[in-house]
Amino acid sequence: MSESYLSADRLAQYSEPVESGMAPADYAAELHARYCRGASDEDRRELGQYFTPVKVARLMAELASDTTSEELRILEPGSGAAVLTAAVCEALPSTVKAIHIDAFELHSELAALCEETLRFTAAWLEERGTACTFTVHSKDFVLENASCLRAELFGARKGYDIAISNPPYFKLQKQDPRARAAAEIVHGQPNIYALFMAIMSGLLKENGTMVTITPRSFAAGDYFRRFRQALFSIVTPEAVHLFGSRREAFRADEVLQENVILSARRRSPRKQSVVKVSTSRGVDDLETRSMREVPLARVVDLHSRSVTLHIPRSTVDDDVLALVGSWPRTLHSLGLEVSTGPVVAFRSTEFLREERSADTVPLLWLQHVTSMNIEWPASTSKRQHIVSSSDSEALLLPNSTCVVMRRFSTKEEHRRLVAAALIGGVLPGEMIGLENHLNYIYRPRGVMSADEARGVASLLNSAVVDRYFRISNGNTQVSAAELRIMPLPSREQIENIGRSMGGKGMSMLDSIVDATLHVPANLSRELGRRSDAEGR
Repeated sequence: MSESYLSADRLAQYSEPVESGMAPADYAAELHARYCRGASDEDRRELGQYFTPVKVARLMAELASDTTSEELRILEPGSGAAVLTAAVCEALPSTVKAIHIDAFELHSELAALCEETLRFTAAWLEERGTACTFTVHSKDFVLENASCLRAELFGARKGYDIAISNPPYFKLQKQDPRARAAAEIVHGQPNIYALFMAIMSGLLKENGTMVTITPRSFAAGDYFRRFRQALFSIVTPEAVHLFGSRREAFRADEVLQENVILSARRRSPRKQSVVKVSTSRGVDDLETRSMREVPLARVVDLHSRSVTLHIPRSTVDDDVLALVGSWPRTLHSLGLEVSTGPVVAFRSTEFLREERSADTVPLLWLQHVTSMNIEWPASTSKRQHIVSSSDSEALLLPNSTCVVMRRFSTKEEHRRLVAAALIGGVLPGEMIGLENHLNYIYRPRGVMSADEARGVASLLNSAVVDRYFRISNGNTQVSAAELRIMPLPSREQIENIGRSMGGKGMSMLDSIVDATLHVPANLSRELGRRSDAEGR
């Protein structure tokens, strides 16, 4: 290990010899463990460092190592201690006779550990008849390779047989050079992991494979749409593994995202292409993970504008995708729109009031909305009134019938969508305020009927729509863009649901929705069981 990377104090942490006879991935994990003993959690999180458990690395390596080539080029950006590359080298068939590895790691201490792992791995390979060379690049992977993201060049630079990464995870500011370099495929404040994935795909050889472990947030929604369009124009998914628990894939780092491993190959999709879909709760049950093969078109529709990545884990999920996909309408075709509440509290403090007065109207927060019910005022420390005046006019909405829903679900809510009908005139005043953590569905040219509003709210709260969202979305956040593209039943069916619901609560909701929409009895039972289990 090069002393130029490390201070004397930190170098002492690595002076104790590592056990001989270790496999390369275990060697990398031991170096990483020693690094963690001296690195602060704050420093690691600032750099987006969430390190890959060895069991996960070996699963990813298994997905990456299906090759018949005798010579390989391997890329690992954001390499850390290079546990992923080490695991790939363990898994490669004996027919591979020569390897070159390019690893990118900006952090000087981790770059030193990466170099030490790759030196160890090269010796391990050479003992088994495979020549190995490597280069550790202490450079920013995105800035060094972002030119391949330009439309005229994307996918043109072909060099690697295998690209594997657990990329860093943090948002970039709009003016960050990396965000600007990737402006053609992202917008706003992009998460850096998406940039890593896009560049990796563009650096693959024809028939090359990329394997990544990332948050699932890229799979759906408008925010990552351009990224998905770019990514899946170059590579075709071959395998997806979903960690069902938000905590257990990276338990040591307390990561609260739902994580997914994606394996994709640079080639055009074939007529009968399938995707291997597997799931586990976390790391400990990887060896007993459930596995199934699903037609590619059911996982991602490469011809759709949204290019949403669905992860159907069971035949129940297949049936839900088929059922919801058969619905003929969307919000737009029903003449409806969805928007986000206009009241951003910290920007509107001058208009917010604790007490009701002659010049105030109700202000609804996320805390006022539960499934099929709006309770205002409520027991909360939030200011529940907002001034209605010419100065606050842009923040207010007509007090007419609409559907109000939470943009975020909480751990206490066992369904992703939480919505309620707000019937015009139930709350006092001609106007109302909706805080920014709420979405609302309304009719821009006209007014929703009470039955229609109750029907839409019932549908959004239902087990079948909850399951549909879970298949495509691992977030607790529900964006307006996702709601706009979601299939919906006919207006007549929606109104029939609302009419049947009347003032009934959640206990009757699923039976009414399922009966009206002709959900098969066996699917209805399965959805009820799964919803109850997820609630627990």
